[in-house]
Amino acid sequence: MERVSLETQVFSAFDANIDDDSKDLGFGSLVSTDSTQRLINRDGSFNVQRRGHSALRSMSLYHYMLSTTWPRFLLTIVAAYFTLNFVFGFLYFMCGSGALSNTEGMADLELFWNAFFFSVHTVSTAGFGNTSPISFGANMLVTFEVLSGLLGFALATGLCFARFSRPTAKIRFSKNAIISPYKDGKAFEFRIINERKNQMFHLKAKVLLSRLEYEHGVRKRRFYDLELERPHVMFFPLHWTIVHPITEGSPLHNISESDLERSDAEFLVMLEGIDDGFSQTVYCWSSFKFDEIVWGAEFANILKPLEDGSIEVDLNSIDELEFPAGQPA
Repeated sequence: MERVSLETQVFSAFDANIDDDSKDLGFGSLVSTDSTQRLINRDGSFNVQRRGHSALRSMSLYHYMLSTTWPRFLLTIVAAYFTLNFVFGFLYFMCGSGALSNTEGMADLELFWNAFFFSVHTVSTAGFGNTSPISFGANMLVTFEVLSGLLGFALATGLCFARFSRPTAKIRFSKNAIISPYKDGKAFEFRIINERKNQMFHLKAKVLLSRLEYEHGVRKRRFYDLELERPHVMFFPLHWTIVHPITEGSPLHNISESDLERSDAEFLVMLEGIDDGFSQTVYCWSSFKFDEIVWGAEFANILKPLEDGSIEVDLNSIDELEFPAGQPA
């Protein structure tokens, strides 16, 4: 699938030498240099708009039906079902009152609705038997409608199964990342949590700093791979605070809040793990812009021990921050 191919390319780019000038992660030199918008939105989508193709040429109905929300998916199925029956109902109506049994003498409106409901019975193979085709034209319409119904229900069933069986991750990122005191120095940190009750394991994280720099008077966007204290965890039953210690070798060393703003800094986050329900690798990504970094804060504790000895995780507290004494809120 196209999505899996793109994800594989992104992680392959991370595994390559990021400091190489030829590596731009696929955003292109113009977008990377001239755009001040975030490269990756918080929901993981890429902040790029496409123009120049007609709607029909660029439309991928299969991809839309897989990626759209469940309410839109169900609404599309219902709309297609009623449209099909209205079309065939109108065609039966155009065949005349003698085309269907028990329709002689009906007014036009009553005849149309009778034809519509006959189409519903036909396409669903319910067939209550109160109306049946008589003319040759009506029988030919029944032939094509039954074929259309079989194919339509097969496609709808396949799409529903594909949506249920499609491996996806629902990782929640903290609203803000922080740069706070850590051990003997500072660290860039953010938190993630699995919003589903399924289990994930072999979870890997990669974080990249994107910022604008001037070289010989020319502005260029550079990408720096941030070394994480723990780049992967074997199990992911609770939350995970991803930490990049700001050492002397870190691109964030001696960087201030105003420096991040001037360089239009963005922290790109890529996650890769195995979902035990699908037994397949799933991917997730997001980003933090410079104005989503809180300096001097600490994440509040979201773990609560219970009386039976188990641990409770409060998902609603993932965004809560605390400020140590002497730090401005």
